[in-house]
Amino acid sequence: MIIKKFLGKTEEEAVEAAKKELGNGIVIMNVRNVKKKGLAGFFGSKQVEVTVALEEEGDSLKTVRREEPGNESGSGEKPEKNVGTQQNVSGMMSESSQNIEKKLDSLQTLLVSRFGQEEQTKSEQPQQESLPIQNPEEKNGKEDGDEGSREQEKFIRLLYNTMLENEVDEKYANQIIDDAEKNRKPNLPFDYILANVYQKMILKFGKAEGILPAKEGPRTLLFMGPTGVGKTTTIAKIASHYAVEEKKKVALLTADTYRIAAAEQLRTYANILEVPFRVIYTEEELKTAVTDFKDYDYIFIDTAGHSHQNEELLDKMRQLLDAAGEAGEYQTFLVLSATTKYRDLQRIASSYKELADYQLIFTKLDETATLGCLLNLRLYTDTPIAYVTCGQNVPDDIEQFNPQKTVKQLLSTGNRA
Repeated sequence: MIIKKFLGKTEEEAVEAAKKELGNGIVIMNVRNVKKKGLAGFFGSKQVEVTVALEEEGDSLKTVRREEPGNESGSGEKPEKNVGTQQNVSGMMSESSQNIEKKLDSLQTLLVSRFGQEEQTKSEQPQQESLPIQNPEEKNGKEDGDEGSREQEKFIRLLYNTMLENEVDEKYANQIIDDAEKNRKPNLPFDYILANVYQKMILKFGKAEGILPAKEGPRTLLFMGPTGVGKTTTIAKIASHYAVEEKKKVALLTADTYRIAAAEQLRTYANILEVPFRVIYTEEELKTAVTDFKDYDYIFIDTAGHSHQNEELLDKMRQLLDAAGEAGEYQTFLVLSATTKYRDLQRIASSYKELADYQLIFTKLDETATLGCLLNLRLYTDTPIAYVTCGQNVPDDIEQFNPQKTVKQLLSTGNRA
């Protein structure tokens, strides 16, 4: 595994430099603003530092394997057993370990601390009598390696249990741990194991394309989902960003004619943003609206929230989506609450998947202490997460999904009461 830092005036510039040197297979592990040291940093502008990782085919494990006891070096001398291997591994990992520690903040401290507590508890319990070792020489040759392997197993088990406590589905937790086990070698530091699991979880989340500009005419954006997940507020947050910060021409439409409060709520946001608002009742009215706002950049459409088991309303949603496709370029987003049970999320996602391909938006992250459902549904649907929200404030309480931040929480033992 290669871990390197790159600087740029913007995050995009730093990432581009990383891709130029390491290729497109990199994983962004951390992003932070930095200043140059000395007077140049005092008077100069800030730079963005991006830490990336790249897992190579052979990885550094090959180097370790060549140095293991029993493999002679070119000089014909055998390295010291275990001790020599540990030194080689430690030297090899020293630089990357420092980066990992900074990147994961206090995550490793939390895990190792808890690991130590478990070991102390076990040591205080009565010990069973161990069988006598008949071959002391065999003991000296294997003891250190076996002990290191046992410690690694305990640490991996701790990571596994932490994922389960954060409500990662057992199926997916096993997949992640199985991947980590494939790269496990004796005497590798915990840093390496932790970084390996961290990287693989980030790769599983992937990256959503988000909202794309249309090649011609406006881009129509439809937001679907059950009642009460916060679709209207989410639309207002995203529309505010594009209208106020991006200076784009935005129009707000609602097809939610079942709840008067929903239409009035979106109308209020439209008035605040000083953007057009319209209620649409039929598919033809949707097409007319897209034509009327042909000079706009984005048209946001709020749809009626309903049970995923209501076939009649699902059929109306299908007709609405067909009309949007006929009118021009469009994208769909399925808005879900992070507080919903995973089994219900599966059913909701499956029913909407029959209507259209979508990107996920999770709301109410501030109302739950565990985020395992985000990873679960990402892997269950093979659908990326575009945005997450964590409150009712418009436009502040929303952000593009950050897999690094979420993985830290999924591996953290300190985010639950």
